[in-house]
Amino acid sequence: MNFYDRLVKETEAQRHELYTVPQLVDGLNGDISRETYIAYLTEAYHHVSHTVPFLMSMGARLPQNKKSLHKAIIEYQEEEVGHEEWILNDIAACGADKEVARASTPNLETQLLIAYNYDYINRKNPVGFFGMVFMLESTSTQIANKGADAVKDKLGLPKNAFSYLYSHGELDISHMKFFEETVNQITDPADQAAIIEVAQNTFRLFANVMRAIPHAYEVKHAA
Repeated sequence: MNFYDRLVKETEAQRHELYTVPQLVDGLNGDISRETYIAYLTEAYHHVSHTVPFLMSMGARLPQNKKSLHKAIIEYQEEEVGHEEWILNDIAACGADKEVARASTPNLETQLLIAYNYDYINRKNPVGFFGMVFMLESTSTQIANKGADAVKDKLGLPKNAFSYLYSHGELDISHMKFFEETVNQITDPADQAAIIEVAQNTFRLFANVMRAIPHAYEVKHAA
Protein backbone atom coordinates (compact mmCIF):
# COMPACT_ATOMS: atom_id res chain seq x y z
CA MET A 1 0.00 0.00 0.00
CA ASN A 2 1.44 3.38 -0.98
CA PHE A 3 1.32 6.23 1.51
CA TYR A 4 -1.58 8.06 -0.14
CA ASP A 5 -3.77 4.95 0.04
CA ARG A 6 -2.76 4.49 3.67
CA LEU A 7 -3.74 8.12 4.36
CA VAL A 8 -7.16 7.57 2.81
CA LYS A 9 -7.65 4.39 4.83
CA GLU A 10 -6.53 5.87 8.15
CA THR A 11 -8.83 8.89 7.85
CA GLU A 12 -11.96 6.93 6.95
CA ALA A 13 -13.64 7.32 10.35
CA GLN A 14 -12.97 11.06 10.52
CA ARG A 15 -14.21 11.61 6.97
CA HIS A 16 -17.40 9.74 7.82
CA GLU A 17 -17.89 11.97 10.86
CA LEU A 18 -17.59 15.08 8.68
CA TYR A 19 -19.86 13.80 5.93
CA THR A 20 -22.66 13.06 8.41
CA VAL A 21 -22.82 16.60 9.88
CA PRO A 22 -26.43 17.79 9.31
CA GLN A 23 -25.40 21.12 7.78
CA LEU A 24 -23.31 19.28 5.20
CA VAL A 25 -25.86 16.57 4.50
CA ASP A 26 -28.64 19.10 4.00
CA GLY A 27 -26.37 21.33 1.93
CA LEU A 28 -25.75 18.49 -0.50
CA ASN A 29 -29.52 18.18 -0.88
CA GLY A 30 -30.02 21.93 -1.18
CA ASP A 31 -32.01 21.95 2.07
CA ILE A 32 -30.36 24.98 3.61
CA SER A 33 -31.37 28.62 3.79
CA ARG A 34 -29.64 31.54 2.12
CA GLU A 35 -28.54 32.63 5.60
CA THR A 36 -26.93 29.24 6.27
CA TYR A 37 -25.08 29.38 2.95
CA ILE A 38 -23.80 32.89 3.70
CA ALA A 39 -22.73 31.77 7.19
CA TYR A 40 -20.84 28.86 5.62
CA LEU A 41 -19.12 31.18 3.14
CA THR A 42 -18.17 33.57 5.94
CA GLU A 43 -16.42 30.83 7.92
CA ALA A 44 -14.83 29.55 4.71
CA TYR A 45 -13.47 33.05 4.07
CA HIS A 46 -11.85 33.12 7.48
CA HIS A 47 -10.01 29.83 7.21
CA VAL A 48 -9.21 30.09 3.48
CA SER A 49 -7.59 33.49 4.08
CA HIS A 50 -4.94 31.60 6.04
CA THR A 51 -4.12 28.99 3.37
CA VAL A 52 -1.29 30.94 1.75
CA PRO A 53 0.16 32.04 5.14
CA PHE A 54 -0.03 28.40 6.26
CA LEU A 55 1.95 27.30 3.19
CA MET A 56 4.47 30.11 3.64
CA SER A 57 4.97 29.12 7.28
CA MET A 58 5.32 25.50 6.28
CA GLY A 59 7.99 26.28 3.69
CA ALA A 60 9.91 28.52 6.07
CA ARG A 61 9.95 25.89 8.81
CA LEU A 62 11.13 22.96 6.67
CA PRO A 63 14.55 21.64 7.68
CA GLN A 64 17.31 21.66 5.09
CA ASN A 65 16.87 17.98 4.25
CA LYS A 66 13.20 18.56 3.33
CA LYS A 67 13.73 21.49 0.95
CA SER A 68 12.74 19.28 -1.99
CA LEU A 69 9.13 19.89 -0.92
CA HIS A 70 9.45 23.61 -1.70
CA LYS A 71 8.42 23.10 -5.33
CA ALA A 72 5.12 21.50 -4.31
CA ILE A 73 4.50 24.18 -1.67
CA ILE A 74 5.14 26.98 -4.18
CA GLU A 75 2.74 25.38 -6.66
CA TYR A 76 0.03 25.19 -4.00
CA GLN A 77 0.64 28.81 -3.03
CA GLU A 78 0.27 30.00 -6.62
CA GLU A 79 -3.00 28.09 -6.95
CA GLU A 80 -4.45 29.40 -3.68
CA VAL A 81 -3.65 33.12 -3.90
CA GLY A 82 -6.81 35.23 -3.85
CA HIS A 83 -9.32 32.43 -3.23
CA GLU A 84 -10.64 34.20 -0.13
CA GLU A 85 -11.69 37.09 -2.39
CA TRP A 86 -13.71 34.67 -4.54
CA ILE A 87 -15.62 33.75 -1.38
CA LEU A 88 -16.33 37.39 -0.54
CA ASN A 89 -17.60 37.95 -4.08
CA ASP A 90 -19.91 34.94 -3.67
CA ILE A 91 -21.26 36.51 -0.48
CA ALA A 92 -21.97 39.74 -2.37
CA ALA A 93 -23.69 37.78 -5.16
CA CYS A 94 -26.00 36.33 -2.48
CA GLY A 95 -27.07 39.88 -1.63
CA ALA A 96 -25.05 40.20 1.57
CA ASP A 97 -22.35 42.72 2.49
CA LYS A 98 -18.96 41.17 1.86
CA GLU A 99 -17.19 43.82 3.92
CA VAL A 100 -19.25 42.84 6.96
CA ALA A 101 -18.11 39.26 6.38
CA ARG A 102 -14.49 40.35 5.98
CA ALA A 103 -14.57 42.27 9.26
CA SER A 104 -16.47 39.62 11.21
CA THR A 105 -14.98 37.49 13.96
CA PRO A 106 -14.81 33.81 12.99
CA ASN A 107 -16.60 31.27 15.14
CA LEU A 108 -14.48 29.74 17.88
CA GLU A 109 -14.53 26.41 16.01
CA THR A 110 -13.00 28.12 12.97
CA GLN A 111 -10.41 29.83 15.14
CA LEU A 112 -9.45 26.45 16.61
CA LEU A 113 -8.96 24.95 13.14
CA ILE A 114 -6.70 27.86 12.19
CA ALA A 115 -4.77 27.87 15.48
CA TYR A 116 -4.24 24.11 15.42
CA ASN A 117 -2.50 24.26 12.04
CA TYR A 118 -0.23 27.18 12.93
CA ASP A 119 0.68 25.44 16.16
CA TYR A 120 1.45 22.14 14.43
CA ILE A 121 3.56 23.80 11.75
CA ASN A 122 5.55 25.87 14.23
CA ARG A 123 5.78 23.54 17.21
CA LYS A 124 5.72 19.99 15.86
CA ASN A 125 6.30 19.19 12.19
CA PRO A 126 5.63 21.51 9.23
CA VAL A 127 5.26 18.56 6.85
CA GLY A 128 2.13 17.64 8.78
CA PHE A 129 0.28 20.51 7.07
CA PHE A 130 -0.14 18.22 4.07
CA GLY A 131 -2.81 16.58 6.24
CA MET A 132 -4.84 19.80 6.17
CA VAL A 133 -4.32 20.03 2.41
CA PHE A 134 -5.68 16.50 2.07
CA MET A 135 -8.73 17.31 4.19
CA LEU A 136 -9.61 20.43 2.22
CA GLU A 137 -9.02 19.10 -1.26
CA SER A 138 -10.57 15.67 -0.78
CA THR A 139 -13.63 17.30 0.78
CA SER A 140 -13.95 19.68 -2.16
CA THR A 141 -13.89 16.90 -4.73
CA GLN A 142 -16.59 15.04 -2.79
CA ILE A 143 -19.04 17.87 -2.13
CA ALA A 144 -18.28 21.08 -4.02
CA ASN A 145 -20.08 20.73 -7.34
CA LYS A 146 -22.95 18.62 -5.99
CA GLY A 147 -23.60 21.01 -3.11
CA ALA A 148 -23.36 24.09 -5.34
CA ASP A 149 -25.83 22.66 -7.85
CA ALA A 150 -28.32 21.67 -5.17
CA VAL A 151 -28.24 24.93 -3.23
CA LYS A 152 -28.33 27.05 -6.40
CA ASP A 153 -31.39 25.21 -7.69
CA LYS A 154 -33.29 25.26 -4.38
CA LEU A 155 -32.55 28.89 -3.46
CA GLY A 156 -32.60 30.35 -6.96
CA LEU A 157 -29.25 32.06 -6.48
CA PRO A 158 -27.13 33.05 -9.50
CA LYS A 159 -24.23 30.85 -10.57
CA ASN A 160 -21.77 33.61 -9.66
CA ALA A 161 -22.73 33.06 -6.01
CA PHE A 162 -20.93 29.70 -6.20
CA SER A 163 -17.60 30.53 -7.83
CA TYR A 164 -15.63 29.21 -4.86
CA LEU A 165 -17.40 25.85 -4.76
CA TYR A 166 -17.47 25.31 -8.51
CA SER A 167 -13.84 26.28 -8.94
CA HIS A 168 -12.73 23.94 -6.20
CA GLY A 169 -14.84 21.08 -7.45
CA GLU A 170 -13.04 21.34 -10.76
CA LEU A 171 -9.56 22.34 -9.60
CA ASP A 172 -9.18 19.88 -6.77
CA ILE A 173 -9.62 16.81 -8.96
CA SER A 174 -6.30 17.65 -10.65
CA HIS A 175 -4.92 18.88 -7.33
CA MET A 176 -5.61 15.50 -5.74
CA LYS A 177 -3.52 13.73 -8.38
CA PHE A 178 -0.67 16.16 -7.74
CA PHE A 179 -1.13 15.72 -3.99
CA GLU A 180 -1.04 11.93 -4.31
CA GLU A 181 2.20 12.08 -6.28
CA THR A 182 3.72 14.51 -3.76
CA VAL A 183 2.94 12.60 -0.58
CA ASN A 184 3.93 9.27 -2.09
CA GLN A 185 7.46 10.69 -2.31
CA ILE A 186 7.50 11.32 1.46
CA THR A 187 9.12 8.27 3.03
CA ASP A 188 10.13 9.52 6.49
CA PRO A 189 7.90 7.62 8.98
CA ALA A 190 7.73 10.68 11.28
CA ASP A 191 6.51 12.88 8.42
CA GLN A 192 3.97 10.28 7.36
CA ALA A 193 2.67 10.01 10.92
CA ALA A 194 2.42 13.80 11.13
CA ILE A 195 0.39 14.02 7.91
CA ILE A 196 -2.01 11.33 9.12
CA GLU A 197 -2.36 12.98 12.54
CA VAL A 198 -3.13 16.41 11.07
CA ALA A 199 -5.55 14.94 8.52
CA GLN A 200 -7.47 13.03 11.19
CA ASN A 201 -7.63 16.04 13.48
CA THR A 202 -8.55 18.58 10.81
CA PHE A 203 -11.43 16.41 9.56
CA ARG A 204 -12.73 16.46 13.14
CA LEU A 205 -12.11 20.17 13.56
CA PHE A 206 -13.76 21.00 10.23
CA ALA A 207 -16.77 18.91 11.24
CA ASN A 208 -17.05 21.19 14.28
CA VAL A 209 -16.77 24.25 12.01
CA MET A 210 -19.73 22.94 10.01
CA ARG A 211 -21.76 22.04 13.12
CA ALA A 212 -21.37 25.59 14.46
CA ILE A 213 -23.02 27.16 11.40
CA PRO A 214 -26.62 28.24 12.18
CA HIS A 215 -28.97 25.87 10.42
CA ALA A 216 -32.67 26.74 10.51
CA TYR A 217 -33.66 23.72 8.41
CA GLU A 218 -32.30 21.34 11.05
CA VAL A 219 -34.16 23.18 13.82
CA LYS A 220 -37.41 23.14 11.86
CA HIS A 221 -37.28 19.38 11.32
CA ALA A 222 -36.26 18.68 14.90
CA ALA A 223 -39.38 20.43 16.19
